[in-house]
Amino acid sequence: MTYIGRFAPSPSGPLHAGSLVAALASWLDARAQSGRWLLRIEDVDTPRTVPGAAQVIMQQLRDLGLHWDGEVMWQSQRGPAYQHAFDTLMARGQVYGCGCTRREIADSQLRGDAQGVDGERPYPGTCRNGLPPGRQARAWRLRVPQDSTETFTDRWLGPQRQDVSRAVGDFALRRADGLWAYQLAVVVDDGAQGVTDVVRGADLLGSTARQRVLARLLGLPLPRVLHVPLVVDPGSGLKLSKQNGAPALDTRRPRDTLAQAWRDLGFGEIGAADVPAFLAEATVRWARRFPLPAAPAA
Repeated sequence: MTYIGRFAPSPSGPLHAGSLVAALASWLDARAQSGRWLLRIEDVDTPRTVPGAAQVIMQQLRDLGLHWDGEVMWQSQRGPAYQHAFDTLMARGQVYGCGCTRREIADSQLRGDAQGVDGERPYPGTCRNGLPPGRQARAWRLRVPQDSTETFTDRWLGPQRQDVSRAVGDFALRRADGLWAYQLAVVVDDGAQGVTDVVRGADLLGSTARQRVLARLLGLPLPRVLHVPLVVDPGSGLKLSKQNGAPALDTRRPRDTLAQAWRDLGFGEIGAADVPAFLAEATVRWARRFPLPAAPAA
């Protein structure tokens, strides 16, 4: 099976040190397996999209020698594919309308006692058996099967297990503002691009189980996953992100910028003087540390 990986940034601003760690790791994993590395611009969340940011991101990747294969996929052009997946699930009775406001969901969650993901409590199922009288659907949710425990091995973090129905509940496929939800878009796109391996930040580990549930329902293959450590601000202890004001990457000294991302991944120094030599040595070292399992997890 040909390895196909991807880097899927949101164009809400330029790449920063944290997003470069994910980009470099995914690029190295693909190159270590002589595979393909795709670029997908996740601009489905239009209110957060900054004009011109995608072009800046692509130039930053080029400056750092992280060249992608094939055409760039843009989520903003993928509406019909998401609608088809949504309609397929709806026809099977696996989607229902939810009339709850954010405040109502938050109040219901506070009254619950179930343990959620990353500090968030699961959706309590208020509209699962029908909308309350006088209510109209605001969002549309996946009817998560009761038997929804996912077990998988993360190639960095090891064995993982999550009962999606208890930890997450019925999650949104289409938001109240009419936009397609991240979970649906990423699963449909990974399936369309034939992605075999997902390498991304550890902040997205909590999404993996629900994406596996959704992929199973859509009859799509389940990619292997590898979640890399997050880069945190030494002062605040918060992860570096665009929302937290992380500065844009300075790519004027690309070899030094890559070397810092390599150290953030926990590796030792590489003495290569230029970008091609650095990436060549980093690829060899990555392949030694992260050999690929025989086949994607079922």
